[in-house]
Amino acid sequence: MLFENIKRLTQEVEAYTIENKEQLEAFKNTYVSRKGQIAALFDEMKTVAPEQRKQVGQELNQLKQLAQQKFDAAQEALEQNATPDALSGLDFTLPPVPNTLGTRHPLARVREQIIRIFERIGFNVSEGPEMEDDWHNFSALNFPENHPARDMQDTFFLSKNPDMLLRTHTSSVQVRVMEHQKPPIRTLSPGRVFRNEAISARAHCVFHQVEGLFVDRGVSFKDLKDTLYYFVKELFGPDTQIRFRPSFFPFTEPSAEIDITCHICKGTGCNICKGSGWVEIGGSGMVDPQVLENCGIDSKEFSGFAFGMGIERITMLKYQIKDLRLFTENDARFLRQFEAV
Repeated sequence: MLFENIKRLTQEVEAYTIENKEQLEAFKNTYVSRKGQIAALFDEMKTVAPEQRKQVGQELNQLKQLAQQKFDAAQEALEQNATPDALSGLDFTLPPVPNTLGTRHPLARVREQIIRIFERIGFNVSEGPEMEDDWHNFSALNFPENHPARDMQDTFFLSKNPDMLLRTHTSSVQVRVMEHQKPPIRTLSPGRVFRNEAISARAHCVFHQVEGLFVDRGVSFKDLKDTLYYFVKELFGPDTQIRFRPSFFPFTEPSAEIDITCHICKGTGCNICKGSGWVEIGGSGMVDPQVLENCGIDSKEFSGFAFGMGIERITMLKYQIKDLRLFTENDARFLRQFEAV
């Protein structure tokens, strides 16, 4: 019975006509595939008498090779014939379609403007790793073990014991600078940060920060205020006002939120500033003495201030962009709006 089936399938394979892709696929499914008829005959080998298995096996292998060779030849022929048809409708004398180009990203522009402003008053730029350990991201900055920022809901942890994570702020860079550099320190730390937040018009799980640090003898809150007054007026214009609201951060004491007059309504009140005329741009404060000690700096001899702000927030205010998601959608139409900036 098995010999008859082999003979029958051999005749079918030889007589099968393949003229298009549909027939090629049908041939494959019927004869070549693992669930095809030839494969089914191999499964029947266990029923063949031992003295006949060698002969049956040889004939089955010949049938399998015949089907595979026919399939390969038909496939190659169809591919060769299909190439001219696919190109027959193209006019190669037409000029190519140009690539769609954008321009420099507004975040890159604002980041560069911020750096240049602070460079003029003696700040240098420092960078650090985006994958951080617990010490540099939390513990050295006075974050207690039960702080909400350590929860999985807010932080992207990469491993536990030891804790490794995607940094939640660029303050970790400031810790590394203080560990390896003696005062005076005057540095700016721009970079990407990561937080487990839902993406919306006002929030994203990946965004950019810039943080500043100044440590020296006799640094006071007045130095912090004068530095930020200078920065705000340089970036947003001389008519921009700034105010400080008392706040709390684990790594600064005293601490303050930084507000500026709304760049859209000029302080008269609008939906962006919720009618208050003021918009928050970041946080600031005097570096907590314990943070200085954690980094090997004598807090009785030195003091310092720190500040931080989101580059997306600054860019949205400066260019009146109302949806933060536009920064990451890679839309050339959005980027081209900033060609003349």
